[in-house]
Amino acid sequence: MLGNHDWWLGAEQVSTAITDANITLLEDAATSITQDSCQFWLAGISDYWEGPHDIQKALAPIPEDQPIIAFTHNPDIFVEIPKRIELTLAGHTHGGQVYIPFIGRPIVPSDHGERFAIGHVIEQGRHLYVNPGLGTSILPIRFLVPPEVTLLHIVSSASTNQDIGNLKGQTL
Repeated sequence: MLGNHDWWLGAEQVSTAITDANITLLEDAATSITQDSCQFWLAGISDYWEGPHDIQKALAPIPEDQPIIAFTHNPDIFVEIPKRIELTLAGHTHGGQVYIPFIGRPIVPSDHGERFAIGHVIEQGRHLYVNPGLGTSILPIRFLVPPEVTLLHIVSSASTNQDIGNLKGQTL
């Protein structure tokens, strides 16, 4: 799915460049993945601030009993994510770019302040992971918010008896 800067630069041009590179673009769409006889779905949800974002359209092809991992650019949409989505992955905030001890993150591009700024968030049994990314936005500065590439090891609860709800802290 596209992010706000993609929309600002020209969503059609960016979409064309992505698809011309043989990358599947999931804008309010889903695709099924089968790995080691386990099936799950990836659902891409358009940017909350810039895109049309239609969660129901993204989930429409997915049977009710199937596990879903949703990708979206802006974590603010998490308040609208239904419980049937096992995990939502987002970016956009850059972790606030600046963290001041005992004060927090003075600027987070979110309607929810620091609530969805960075890391693993659990609300009402739903899981969100917000990656702070590698770069910066607006101002080229980071302070106590290091760039991050996240590797998530996701294991089927059917094969391990471990439910995603049993994960603690920042480990997913």
